Amino acid sequence: MTHEIFVPFWGDPGLLYETVDSVRAQSVQDWRMIVIDDCYPDASVGEYFAAVDDPRIEYVRNEVNLGITENYREAIRRATSPFITILGCDDLMHPRYLEVIRRVIDSAPDVDVIQPGVVVIDEHGTPVSPLVDRVKQGMLAPRRRDGVTVLRGEEMATSLIRGDWLYWPSLTFRTETLKRIDFRDGLPIIQDLALLMDVAFEGGALAYDPEVVFSYRRHGSSASQKTLLDGRRFRDERTYYRQASSLASQRGWRRTARTATVRLMSRLHAITELPGVLRHGDRAGLQSTLAHIFSV
Repeated sequence: MTHEIFVPFWGDPGLLYETVDSVRAQSVQDWRMIVIDDCYPDASVGEYFAAVDDPRIEYVRNEVNLGITENYREAIRRATSPFITILGCDDLMHPRYLEVIRRVIDSAPDVDVIQPGVVVIDEHGTPVSPLVDRVKQGMLAPRRRDGVTVLRGEEMATSLIRGDWLYWPSLTFRTETLKRIDFRDGLPIIQDLALLMDVAFEGGALAYDPEVVFSYRRHGSSASQKTLLDGRRFRDERTYYRQASSLASQRGWRRTARTATVRLMSRLHAITELPGVLRHGDRAGLQSTLAHIFSV
């Protein structure tokens, strides 16, 4: 079964080439990689792929810059294999990534989303453990340390709305699910959580295998950090948590609705970010952070 790996690209070419090398080092060789260049202004990227002698690797360049969400949609439109990974252009697959993914699919063939174990690295490739990741991995992810945990429907939704412990670039998806369930418009900062919740609301399944086979790169000056300082991150979260509570209530999922309304971990996150917002954020960022902590 060929596994398609899409790499939407806009960023550091050197890190992209490390990502490509990590795919080529897979213990399972039955894969196809499609790099989708979103008009990054560096001709050397196309030249690099023109010189790559590997028929499994395809490089395409968009005619116009689509932006991250539309580039994800372009990857999904191009997908033909039963399962795909939309890999970050600076993240790294460990050699056994596809091997572990296949093991999970064999044990849970109806799964929609697969989360393997992840280690977090900084921009230099050094393993790091920021507070947000200690919470994700130590408090929010399933506690089982071996084997596969499968969450379905309401259980999946409640787990994710309590606190999103997944790492989007490391996920493998059932292609048919992504073609059926689109990203929600108007939520660019947390579009990944919204889509995953929609999978759960449709009765989908999430499988977690804790074996670490992926390095997720967290940059100190990332775009997500900027959205915390200017208020967009928590504004989007409040908007979506209200939607999620309503959607859960419509289905009679009272635990999910209550968790979305209380949003305890999200409020605690805002509290931990408040000192940084006070030092480096603007007025809108401060107002949004305070509103996120105290509003009902």
